[in-house]
Amino acid sequence: MDEQRDAIIVGAGPNGLTAANLLADRGWRVLVLEAQPEPGGAVRSAATMEDGFITDRFSAFYPLGAVSPVLADLGLEHHGLEWGHAPAVLANPTPDGPALVLSRDRAVTARSLDAFAAGDGDRWRELQDRWEHVEDALMDAFMRPFPPVRHGLRLLARLGVRGAGELVRTGLLPVRRFAQEHFDGDGGALLIGGCGLHADMTPESAASGFFGWMLAGIGQSRGWPVPRGGSGALTEALVRRLTAAGGELRCDAPVERIVVDDDRAAGVVVDGTVLRARRGVLADVVAPTLYESLLPERAVPPQVHDDMARYQRGAATFKVNWTLDGAVPWRDPAVRGAGTVHLAGSLDELTYSSAMLACGRIPADPFLLIGQMTTADPSRSPAGTESLWAYTSVPQGVRSDEGDDRLDGSWDHDQNRRFADRIEARIERDAPGFRGLIRAREIQSPRSLQADDANLLLGDKSLGTAQLHQQLVFRPRVGMGRPETAVPGLYLASASAHPGGGVHGACGANAASAAVAHDRVRRLTSRLRG
Repeated sequence: MDEQRDAIIVGAGPNGLTAANLLADRGWRVLVLEAQPEPGGAVRSAATMEDGFITDRFSAFYPLGAVSPVLADLGLEHHGLEWGHAPAVLANPTPDGPALVLSRDRAVTARSLDAFAAGDGDRWRELQDRWEHVEDALMDAFMRPFPPVRHGLRLLARLGVRGAGELVRTGLLPVRRFAQEHFDGDGGALLIGGCGLHADMTPESAASGFFGWMLAGIGQSRGWPVPRGGSGALTEALVRRLTAAGGELRCDAPVERIVVDDDRAAGVVVDGTVLRARRGVLADVVAPTLYESLLPERAVPPQVHDDMARYQRGAATFKVNWTLDGAVPWRDPAVRGAGTVHLAGSLDELTYSSAMLACGRIPADPFLLIGQMTTADPSRSPAGTESLWAYTSVPQGVRSDEGDDRLDGSWDHDQNRRFADRIEARIERDAPGFRGLIRAREIQSPRSLQADDANLLLGDKSLGTAQLHQQLVFRPRVGMGRPETAVPGLYLASASAHPGGGVHGACGANAASAAVAHDRVRRLTSRLRG
């Protein structure tokens, strides 16, 4: 049996679905194949714990979605997507002082920073003015195919040569230096540092200051929205749009291999059946899996094999979900209205935790990112309750445990339980009585995260580290920075490609654009030869 489409997309994550939508809009006959029983990749939600409680299985808040020109162009609000916001964007309680609060209200954010050091509120306002001056042009340049010539020139025209130079310098600063240059108190360092760790950076990494500033700036200007009804509502809107445009989606359809004929990607094999793609195959697949598992070895140049051998994963992830009988009883009331909560006592603590991860050690007192989902979207659980999760980074390869639990990275039932208990104890310190509100608990270990989404290698949410040496022209290997692969007709559409992690659809959009451009050249060349 031999079925043929214009394009086949491997993987129904947000990037794969974005690519499929854009190609379907151009009249291409598109088929999306997903190995899991449902689409969405790391954008899925379900009532897995209790009826009436919606749990986001992976990602939850979407700051990059709020500024993504790709998602804006798709018009998903016409296909059922609604965004919701918590009263505050982010909070970080501190052991002996006030909580840091990031709000969409500048005055609230400024007052919070001033509580750490007088004048830091005004310094934040100045930083935010700079951010909002460049936000739209910078996000266009960041998310479009590399090199972003047109959008880069637009940004240069807005800033001028000196302003552009200042932006580049700022973009290269690590969090610690960024905070030293812009704030007198610890609140600014916690704000930028905690946001930088969202992107798999450390406080001492080059460019971590920029990523932290970017997420904080977006939070101030746009918030960190959530899809009403659960993260899966974003996926549902993408699927509805695709179906309306004539695209086709098949789940429970794992791709066994990519077919290469005459040195060109020509289709895929699913359950022994060859499905042909006349114009392109787009892979929403983590780069090592694409090159080392799905492609014939003969089709991959030796240098690419070498590059994949040194491809650096991001940190692994350990996540716990809870249903609660009430809101988290934070000691500091300012934390209660935040959709996202960071638990870290200081920038030094963030640096220490990051150093432990780099050494293969599980921190005794892990940095936690917490989602108060009912606070952000009241539809997530019954009135008076809370749907909550927390995650922390752990080493991809565990060498030792700084805590007393002797965890070794096997992540079996007993070790999962003990580490989840450690996370709960960490929350209890800042929210006495938290444990007494727990109705149910669910653990997603690095191994179970990968089992539920094969792209998340031990829970690597970035599909490869976002450190500077694996960004731009180094993503996923030296000289790339674009969705084209070593195999003509095959395009990398996952977050392993530029611009990387986050739910913004840009990786899929860039792959779709490349497929269309190459198809146009092939057709023109064929006519000229004919």
